[in-house]
Amino acid sequence: MSTLSATEQHDEHHDHKPKGMMRWILTTNHKDIGSMYLIFSFAMFLIGGAMAMVIRAELYQPGLQIVDPNFFNQMTTVHGLIMVFGAVMPAFTGLANWLIPMMIGAPDMALPRMNNWSFWILPMAFAILLSSLFMEGGGPNFGWTFYAPLSTTYAPDSTALFVFSVHIMGISSILGAINVVVTIVNMRAPGMTYMKMPLFVWTWLITAFLLIAVMPVLAATVTMVLTDKYFGTSFFSAAGGGDPVLFQHIFWFFGHPEVYIMILPSFGIISAIVPAFSRKKLFGYSSMVYATASIALLSFIVWAHHMFTTGMPVAAELFFMYCTMLISVPTGVKVFNWVATMWRGSLTFETPMLFAIAFIVLFTIGGFSGLMLAITPADFQYHDTYFVVAHFHYVLVTGAIFSIMAAAYYWLPKWTGHMYDEKLGKLHFWASLISVNVLFFPMHFLGLAGMPRRVPDYALQFADFNQLVSLGGFAFGLSQLIFLVVVIKCARGGEKAPAKPWEGAEGLEWDMPSPAPYHSHTTPPQVK
Repeated sequence: MSTLSATEQHDEHHDHKPKGMMRWILTTNHKDIGSMYLIFSFAMFLIGGAMAMVIRAELYQPGLQIVDPNFFNQMTTVHGLIMVFGAVMPAFTGLANWLIPMMIGAPDMALPRMNNWSFWILPMAFAILLSSLFMEGGGPNFGWTFYAPLSTTYAPDSTALFVFSVHIMGISSILGAINVVVTIVNMRAPGMTYMKMPLFVWTWLITAFLLIAVMPVLAATVTMVLTDKYFGTSFFSAAGGGDPVLFQHIFWFFGHPEVYIMILPSFGIISAIVPAFSRKKLFGYSSMVYATASIALLSFIVWAHHMFTTGMPVAAELFFMYCTMLISVPTGVKVFNWVATMWRGSLTFETPMLFAIAFIVLFTIGGFSGLMLAITPADFQYHDTYFVVAHFHYVLVTGAIFSIMAAAYYWLPKWTGHMYDEKLGKLHFWASLISVNVLFFPMHFLGLAGMPRRVPDYALQFADFNQLVSLGGFAFGLSQLIFLVVVIKCARGGEKAPAKPWEGAEGLEWDMPSPAPYHSHTTPPQVK
């Protein structure tokens, strides 16, 4: 049987899309699965955001107003878990599913059935996690980093559900990452060498290797927590010969690369959008690739900068301090290259570009506060205060979330076949930009003045800033509903999008009609 007829049979088998619910449950199409990831992540973003609003409502004024301290801790914990594992990571996986096959000239992801499974186990994981909130004794209340002994000796009975749900999230991430690696390595179009791949594909390839390396470490950590709590082991209990600080070493060995897992795909997105709206080629493509790889490698030797106050030897503190400061060099290379790309470009400021520029400025602020936290003696002052909360929210909200928003606006015409409402898009951008800074910038000052994080009550001198922060929080949360309106409106109709709606956009995905056909590249394109 000739290969041609095999391909034709494959196409025929795929062309009859099942209708209704079954299409989504059984689909192996990378675009369907990408859409489901994106919809799921936005739903989780709204749920996690609602929890943040509970936190900010409680902190609106000093004293205990709305929720009891135990429930407050459950909100901070589940908010963190949902935003990290339920909003940011699935959104990037959804973008990877949608875009990688289109960008490298592949017909689909390499392992389509596994792709379906890696999505469908995610909603189950979060159903388990959220159901724990309704158990007697409540849900997880020990922070998203679940430090022992808070997560072992003092944890509620629902900890087993938390451990199980984290295991399932981890399995989903590893399966997705394997799929990305196999697709990129084996399914590039003829002529698409590694150094011709779009940066989004490069950042995802490196992210996938990070996921495969660190997710098993998280699995080991939660398993030890499970056996310490329920089976009488004492990995993290000094009474039985264990060590609670060992927990922090293992957790952060996963947790620090995890932070880069949530930002590297952002770098790929911004590296696609900035050249498109500057109408120039990306400045220093190969240096961007090497910078991304060096960030990934360095991310494995900085974990203990989360632990400067645990009483490590001074030599170790110095080592981790210097390594952490070193990681700002490749990050600085990226920021320099984006600015150099815009320099003397013919810029226009559509919504994706606005989010991209906001990303560059605000992510850099997050980077600078990270450098401050890297300096060991200074970190003794900042540690466990609101300064840390400000730092990682600048990296993850104005970083990861803003880049996801930028990507959604940039590729939405390709996905839906319609142009989104530019006025509403800009309203969403400005509302988000102003409110997010009112929300997180004053937290730096609260932290410097000594307000500890994860506490439902606080001293009177922090009242004014907390009120301001809470107002910013409510405004930011409500602004995201504008985005929901934009997407629904765009999906339902509007001005027809051309194949290439952005003049400066480059890449194989723009050679396809809008909306992108159900099957990408049925015949592989030739890359010059």
